[in-house]
Amino acid sequence: MEARTTQRGYTIKEAATLTGLPASTLRYYESIGVVAPIARGASSRHRVYDEADLDQLMWIACLAATGMSVGDMRRYVANGQVGPSAAGDQAALLAAQERRLAAEAEAIALRQRYVRLKIDYWHAVEAGDADRAALLAGEARVLADQLKETRRP
Repeated sequence: MEARTTQRGYTIKEAATLTGLPASTLRYYESIGVVAPIARGASSRHRVYDEADLDQLMWIACLAATGMSVGDMRRYVANGQVGPSAAGDQAALLAAQERRLAAEAEAIALRQRYVRLKIDYWHAVEAGDADRAALLAGEARVLADQLKETRRP
């Protein structure tokens, strides 16, 4: 006896819950070509997501979580349709995203150092240590200038 597998269809609400992407984002990604058009129910004409759609949406959600631009996600998906010949472009897209994330991490680390320095400054003020407070205030000014630089394009 042959086992039959039936593929389950998911509503947009279920797809949103399973992927963590809002339904509006799922519709948007479809409308701009990040994902291929989703099948529609025969009578209702509502979107019906299958397992392959959910799988693709899960890795798109992961790319979105990295902060990847919609344009780069669209290109990544298109390259995926090309196959192995697009592997170099896929790696380049991901390497560029990795560099953007590294720059963001450096900026966050700088902001954390600034906050820590200001905490230390206020502890010195509270303790009445004017010399240490002055030293920390000078260091904070230097960090503030560095923070300004991280905001420039």
